[in-house]
Amino acid sequence: MKFDQTDTLCVNTIRTMAIDMVGRANSGHPGLPLGAAPMAYSLWAGHLKFSPQNPSWFDRDRFVLSAGHGSAMLYSMLHLYGYGLTIDDLKNFRQLGSKTPGHPEYGHTAGVEATTGPLGQGFANAVGMALAEKLTAEKLNTPEFRLVDHHTYVIAGDGDLMEGVSYEAASLAGTMKLGKLICLYDSNGITIEGSTSLAFTEDVKQRFLAQGWQVIGVEDGNSLDELDSAIKKARRETEKPSLIIAKTHIGFGSPKQDRNSVHGEPLKPDEILATKKALGWTSAEPFFAPEEARARFAQQAGEGDKAHKRWLKLWKKYSEAAPAMADLAKAMLGREIPEDLFKPEDSFFEKPLATREASGRVINLMAAKLPGLAGGAADLGPSTKTDFTAAPARTLHFGIREHAMGAIVNGLALHGGLIPFGATFLVFSDYMRPALRLAAMMQIPSVFVFTHDSVGLGEDGPTHQPVEQLMSLRLIPGLLVMRPADAWETLYAWETVLRLKRPACLALSRQTLPLLTQYREKMTSGVGRGAYLLRGPSTVPSIELIASGSEISLLFEAAALLEKKGIAARIISVPSFELFREQDRAYRDSVLIPGLPKLCVEAGRSAGWSELAGTDACVMGIETFGLSAPASRVFESLGLTAEKVAEAAGKMVK
Repeated sequence: MKFDQTDTLCVNTIRTMAIDMVGRANSGHPGLPLGAAPMAYSLWAGHLKFSPQNPSWFDRDRFVLSAGHGSAMLYSMLHLYGYGLTIDDLKNFRQLGSKTPGHPEYGHTAGVEATTGPLGQGFANAVGMALAEKLTAEKLNTPEFRLVDHHTYVIAGDGDLMEGVSYEAASLAGTMKLGKLICLYDSNGITIEGSTSLAFTEDVKQRFLAQGWQVIGVEDGNSLDELDSAIKKARRETEKPSLIIAKTHIGFGSPKQDRNSVHGEPLKPDEILATKKALGWTSAEPFFAPEEARARFAQQAGEGDKAHKRWLKLWKKYSEAAPAMADLAKAMLGREIPEDLFKPEDSFFEKPLATREASGRVINLMAAKLPGLAGGAADLGPSTKTDFTAAPARTLHFGIREHAMGAIVNGLALHGGLIPFGATFLVFSDYMRPALRLAAMMQIPSVFVFTHDSVGLGEDGPTHQPVEQLMSLRLIPGLLVMRPADAWETLYAWETVLRLKRPACLALSRQTLPLLTQYREKMTSGVGRGAYLLRGPSTVPSIELIASGSEISLLFEAAALLEKKGIAARIISVPSFELFREQDRAYRDSVLIPGLPKLCVEAGRSAGWSELAGTDACVMGIETFGLSAPASRVFESLGLTAEKVAEAAGKMVK
């Protein structure tokens, strides 16, 4: 692309609008927009495939601002390119209820591809998006029609590349040969505390070369021509992902250029004027955009809309020439779930098994009818039972990279076309906390399979036995946590998660659990409501025994002991706190009868159960770390036995 003075004017329009936003709010980060605007403009003006009129067009290029603190730059561009952000929206930057929050939020502002801000997460999301493009292209493209053919671009800063998640994700991207992933690295050598040399002296180029990336240098990050040439070179490389290292100046043109204070401190009014003067800006009017620049942005946006129309013509030809493939594409892009998928015969589960094993069978049941199902584990496929046994090539191998796996799964979900999951042991969910939190914030259909869900995993001991993790996951707003009691509840938990299309965790047992086939009819309607009466006594009940997961089988044993003493117990299964809370009061009261004594049992921290079951409920849990011993001995030592449960229940009804 040949750039001219109007393009320079466009770059400075982005810059000045961004600093006006930060200045008006007296809050934000002016440094990145001033330094990185040329690389963003060079990309959008000459390479990015986008359509402001159709921001969710499936074959658009994905653009992720991993350095989300530079949101003012992105909002300026979304306004100028016609994504619906008005000048008033820009003036309300960082204000309550605005479309321009402090960091970009997916689903809140058109054109924002991912919620970013926690550094490194956007970079890893982009790896997931590029992987999704590759996987959907393999499924849907034909020799005649390249229905899926786009790139994923990310702008990352020094902070992104310091974060460990970026190391994990970059390593996997190189291994998977994601040639359509291009990262523009805003290398300005400055962080909040000062020069990057204080804590970051590695050779980033050599690191990425070692991880299988192509690395391209841009000495002048203000040169649109250099940046354009680098992006062209990156696009020509089809096997390796590309890192473009652009040497930039944080706070370019401002009195604070190249100083750490410009990272996150708004420029004062006189500093804004001085910056505009240094950029050759002639207008003192805030949020001013010259008509010449607006016309250039509109022209470029128009070219993007034309690209979308060309794709629609391609889709029409594709549908006519390959109707079966078009139906497949519609099913994948719509994440369609066949109505009868989760209705296997009773013989599907014939003997007791761990819920992790049941989940493995369900995954392979789903795989036969869900071509978009994609996932794997952090080097724990054989243990989490998440490998595709009939088609091993469909299994994603994330390696021992839990942190990146979580963010990559989010990228797969954000891209669309796939039903993604990632798996590890529940105790290692701690490594994935930022990704879990962001999945919940974005309300995207990421699924996280966490096995070995309690001290019941036994001999590996307290380092691997989760105690606080289950309840801590339940504390994340908007995250669906499901802990099934047997194989059948596991089947219906998967169904619930997939049909709701919500971010979710499945907590699954290592140890074998009894089959509850005789209660299957109750499960079909109860699991999706979060809690339900699993078994009621034939006489008037004296107490309710309440649990989730593997402890349900413990309740059955305790109820039998109580029966011998003439105490009738209701057994309540609670696979999901979140779904139960969403039910109306009448249903909740029909499950947990007000006034009836309640005993909750869980092999984890007891906090949270009283809130669900009532402050008068008693809770038996584990308030210490676990022990290294066979599972039965661990439960016995920690006081979770049928005898102890029956004893506690008996005291409550006297």
